Amino acid sequence: MKHPPRPVGPRLATRLLHLFCAPHRVDELEGDLDELFQQRVQIIGLRKARWRYWRDVVSLLRPSLMKRVPVDYPRPTTTTMLRNYLKVAFRNLTKHKGYSAINIAGLATGMAVAILIGLWVANEFAYNQNYANYDRIAKVMQNQTFDDKIDTWSSQAMQLAPELRTSYGSHFKYVVTADFPGDHLLSVGNLKITKVGNFVEPDITEMLTLTMLKGTRAGLRDPYSILLSESVAKSLFGEADPLNKLINIDKKWDVKVTGVYADLPPNSSFQNLTFIAPWDLKKKDLPEWLSWGNSWFQTFVQLADNATMETVSVAIKDAKLNKVRHESDARFKPELFLLPMANWHLHSEFKNGVNTGGQIQYVRLFSIIGLFVLLLACINFMNLSTARSEKRAKEVGVRKAIGSVRRQIMLQFFSESLLLVSIAFIFAILLVVLTLPAFNAIADRQIGIPWNNPLFWISVLGFNLFTSLVAGSYPAVYLSSFQPIKVLKGTFRVGRLAVLPRKVLVVVQFTVSITLIIGTLIVFQQIEFAKNRPVGYSRSSLVSVPIKANTLITHFAAFRDELLNTGVVEEVAATDSPITDTYVTNGGLSWKGKAPNMADEFVTLRITHEFGKMIGWQLKEGRDFSKEFATDSTGFILNEAAVAYMRLKKPIGEIIQWSGEPFKVIGVVKNLVTQSPYEPVKQTIFFINYKRLSLITFKINPTKSAPEALAKVEAIYKKYDPDNTFDFKFADQEYAKKFGEEERVGKLASVFAVLAIFISCLGLFGLASFVMEQRTKEIGIRKVMGASVSNLWQLLSKDFVLLVVISLLIAIPATWYFMQDWVQRYTYHTEISWWIFAVSGAGALLITLLTVSFQSIKAALMNPVTSLRSE
Repeated sequence: MKHPPRPVGPRLATRLLHLFCAPHRVDELEGDLDELFQQRVQIIGLRKARWRYWRDVVSLLRPSLMKRVPVDYPRPTTTTMLRNYLKVAFRNLTKHKGYSAINIAGLATGMAVAILIGLWVANEFAYNQNYANYDRIAKVMQNQTFDDKIDTWSSQAMQLAPELRTSYGSHFKYVVTADFPGDHLLSVGNLKITKVGNFVEPDITEMLTLTMLKGTRAGLRDPYSILLSESVAKSLFGEADPLNKLINIDKKWDVKVTGVYADLPPNSSFQNLTFIAPWDLKKKDLPEWLSWGNSWFQTFVQLADNATMETVSVAIKDAKLNKVRHESDARFKPELFLLPMANWHLHSEFKNGVNTGGQIQYVRLFSIIGLFVLLLACINFMNLSTARSEKRAKEVGVRKAIGSVRRQIMLQFFSESLLLVSIAFIFAILLVVLTLPAFNAIADRQIGIPWNNPLFWISVLGFNLFTSLVAGSYPAVYLSSFQPIKVLKGTFRVGRLAVLPRKVLVVVQFTVSITLIIGTLIVFQQIEFAKNRPVGYSRSSLVSVPIKANTLITHFAAFRDELLNTGVVEEVAATDSPITDTYVTNGGLSWKGKAPNMADEFVTLRITHEFGKMIGWQLKEGRDFSKEFATDSTGFILNEAAVAYMRLKKPIGEIIQWSGEPFKVIGVVKNLVTQSPYEPVKQTIFFINYKRLSLITFKINPTKSAPEALAKVEAIYKKYDPDNTFDFKFADQEYAKKFGEEERVGKLASVFAVLAIFISCLGLFGLASFVMEQRTKEIGIRKVMGASVSNLWQLLSKDFVLLVVISLLIAIPATWYFMQDWVQRYTYHTEISWWIFAVSGAGALLITLLTVSFQSIKAALMNPVTSLRSE
């Protein structure tokens, strides 16, 4: 039977009383007025009682009641108050062990995720900052226009550095030419190792402020010298002093060790620079015909103290154009500019000549994910704290009645939050220590916890306080707002509006979790889409080895015959770049129908006759190269993209002029994906050339095991090149590396998505258990009235399922919008499938039902006699 609601005095009159009455008197007067009001309602009726309530409030407008007289209680010290707050917080923690465990588990997981991401983000922003001249170092970049499209790259002509020193010297402190880093053979006696190193001009040592362990930075000025990293020096000489010892590089140059420098850190663009040799050595080995049009090298600069990146970029803009203005390269409109070292790692991508970002997008993405996962854990604390508000109401009422002000009660709840967060932080650090190796493996980083860094501990303290404030803010504000009169009289009840914020927070939790799940699935769909893209050739069993000795080319026919005779190799060919990463481009070609002012660009690949047969390319028109036709030495095979680019209707037999020589098109092949799997295939020309080849590729017989085949190939390789190591790479593995960045993002996102769901389910489990506890009497009555277990399960689960459905309705369109924009970044991209949203939605509902069902079925199976008797 429902009782009529208890009448309440005029609210406006009560507010007036609170406005003028002294704080230390207001509770007592309000209580007396309310008691008198209830009596009058019974005697003279509600309407008259309200009027008399107003009269009584007005009659209390006296100066004596307005005077703010503080209660002269003994004031406790700050230390005493804090000790009391923490004592009460600890008691509440141990009294409700289940809720405390749920809160600690959720907070520890969320904080561990935030710490891991924080360490990764800090590592990304610290890239290259170990160099003292970090803010003054730059790389010279160039934009070139090809058929109204601007391409940007870092490679430069070897003539650029001398030109910058001569004509623009006032802008720079140092200008150096460098080769691109590569594998080189280092030999000391019979000991041979292959290491990544570079040939650079001597000023690089001052520019990078190398930490010299032996020798000096000036040691590189000797034209036959070499600087070794500490690790390489130990590999070659052990504990012996390496200074003045002789080393042979690539069986070409004998050089003297003039210095040893400390290994460069892993978060550095030069991390693989294990040795530095003089540029003059490399320069002597280069062909004399290299001109401004051959962009094969790199140019690094350090600005003068009075120069800025912007002003120097403007000054050197036409440095190359001025040198090629009367040559054919002028049609490409080359423009130079500086890319600061600060942008090398995070802002290295360009599109149509404009810097569009790069790695920074992932830094922003995971920073947001870390904050959201931490927020999910904080929401658990908020929900469980406010859900138990009725159980803490009397405590708040008593505290207020004996003189506590709202600020003190808020501090009490913040202290509980701080204690819980501090305990969770200890577990979070343990989780980080345990999972950091796996995290490094996925992220491909070498991140450690900087225990000795004071900034780390300051950040930890700030992180703890921030988490405590976020988690404890809403409970502190909400619980401290209870009115003591209603609480102590037993008239306080949590209304429907009080439950609404908890429902909103649960919706936020699952919206974030579902968004992460959908986003992760779309990332993996895009990766699989690109992996399954037809590449136009077979990568299976293709193995390549670098050509380090000319004997491999001068005796290529004999070398190939011996490999074929082993039976473990099906075919052998040589090229000037890997099939999975063609990087040589050329322009200045002429053909019938070419637009007069067209600035053309083609990917060009030098090959031997057997190349097409070896990779299994697919001829669309014409024929393959053959030794039977002597004219094939001046023949071209085009891919489909080149035919479309040149607008050739009948390409076979077409004559193309290149460097004054005519070449005849003898065939057209289907497009081969030899660069990015996410971008369109570029126009490519294949031609026969047995000079300037850098790789030999062979196809292993599929009936033979790879170890057996490689052993036999190595034996023959050593016969023709006994001085160099046999270093091989599988084409399919090299191609798989192109998906490395996206796969790392997908794996990390999937881990964080699972943890987000785990945290959300923890909170849902705790909230469900509390709701079941609150509705124990209702469940007992329903069972007595004949409700079945399935009826009760549906009744208790539907509210939570509804919240997840609302989350789905928010998450699905939002994720589709943002991920659609993400996939559009790739020219070759997937269409987002409907099944991703269906699977994510079904999975979220299933997880919710499993989480809630444990508590709801447990409550439904409870003996109603027990639940009703306990009431």
